[in-house]
Order: sequence, then structure tokens, then C-alpha cells
Amino acid sequence: MDFDIKSPILGFEDVSKMTLEKIDDIFMRLSNTDGTAPVFVLINPFALRQYDFEVPVAMELLLDLKNSKNILIANIMVMQTPIQNSTINFLAPLVFNFDNKTMAQIVLDSFKYPSYGIAEPISKWYKEDDENSQNPAKEADSKKNSKKDDSAKSKKK
Repeated sequence: MDFDIKSPILGFEDVSKMTLEKIDDIFMRLSNTDGTAPVFVLINPFALRQYDFEVPVAMELLLDLKNSKNILIANIMVMQTPIQNSTINFLAPLVFNFDNKTMAQIVLDSFKYPSYGIAEPISKWYKEDDENSQNPAKEADSKKNSKKDDSAKSKKK
């Protein structure tokens, strides 16, 4: 689904429209509708941790959040191999309004939200030896390796 950017993603002020694609219940891909870059991997923060913040009034008005029921919060994730080395930006969430197809990045005050970091390792929540808990990162790493295996098999044929 395409979204008009109402408040730019830091460093990409010239991008005005982005496409959001769901990968699964935890991961999404966000890409520039009008070009090849940027492309971001997004993660559902609520799948990992307790996460809440106040949306500034200006952003609430800009995205018309009060009148909307279909809102998504996601965070940018920098993917690494292995996935335990990946980092998540909890200080600058992305807010999507599906009702009017708008989005914005909100930069949180680190003094007001000291438990949120700009590059928190996913390994804080993902432990490889913790087999009894849900590990979204392990599933993603497994899918990634499975795709590599499949592509290697198809190249051999």
C-alpha cells in the first residue's frame, strides 16, 4: 500500500511517497515508490517489548489520527547476519494511518524515553538458546537461510 509522507524520514527528506509491504506478522518492507532507494526493513515493536509513547499534537493533526481507527506503529531495523546483530531504532518510530494513507516519522525525546535507543540490538529480546519463547528474529533468520538454500539448489540444477 502506498503512503504519502507528511513528515519525512530523517536523511530522506526528498522522498514523498513510500510503499509498505507486509512480510509477516512481525516484519515489513518500506520502499520508495518513485525510486530504488531507500528501502527499509520495519519491525512490529509490540512483538518484542512493551512500547508506548505520546504522539505530539502536531503529528496527530498532520496525520489526522484522532479520526482514524487503522493506525500502525513500526520501527526501522538495520538487518545484519546473523540476525542477532541487527539493530532497531526505538527512538524514531514510523506512524502509518491506513484510513487516509499518510505516514510520518516521529522523533522521540531521549530524555523523556530513556529506555528507548536509536540502535538497540535485537539480541536484547532474542536469545538463541531460549527455545520456549517466541523468537521473531529466529524465524526471520530461518526464512532468510531457507531462501538462500532454495536459491543455491536452483542454481545447481
